[in-house]
Amino acid sequence: MLLKGWTKEISRAECRPEAQTVHCIARLEQNIGEVIPYLNAVLGGFSYVKEPPSVTFRSQGKLISVHDDHIAINALQDAEEAEKILRWLQGEINDAWSKRTEITPSFQAAPRPQVFEILRLLPKTNCRKCGQPTCIVFASLAMEGGLGTDDCPDLTPDNNKKLQEYLGRFRFDW
Repeated sequence: MLLKGWTKEISRAECRPEAQTVHCIARLEQNIGEVIPYLNAVLGGFSYVKEPPSVTFRSQGKLISVHDDHIAINALQDAEEAEKILRWLQGEINDAWSKRTEITPSFQAAPRPQVFEILRLLPKTNCRKCGQPTCIVFASLAMEGGLGTDDCPDLTPDNNKKLQEYLGRFRFDW
């Protein structure tokens, strides 16, 4: 087991006291720098930095950055959600470390979903039923993980399935 524990700090953005979300910094008890390229290979990071090593994932409207000595997560509902994500990441980190001889490390960011691929499957009526001013805004938010297929009420069942499959290649759940 590489990652055994952490000390968690939960905070709200000082510049936005009205914000409904919190942020988490987890200070790791162990240095996990060596596992980061393997974790990137397994989970497909949104961005990857070789030196100092870090990988950032984008999922469900959150950015999760894994560094050699800490993990940062934004846009959390509460400390409980932070703990859930940290426990999930601990499992992924330890699993990648234990299987590192079977994994080819990756030093590049994974492909990202494309706005126009998402837009191609939307009704393109700009109906605003989803709460967004246009379908392209919806597609941009879906690309970032902030919206999903169920957020577009006029999406046909066939295109809903295609969009779920497309976005599913870039997302993970904890």
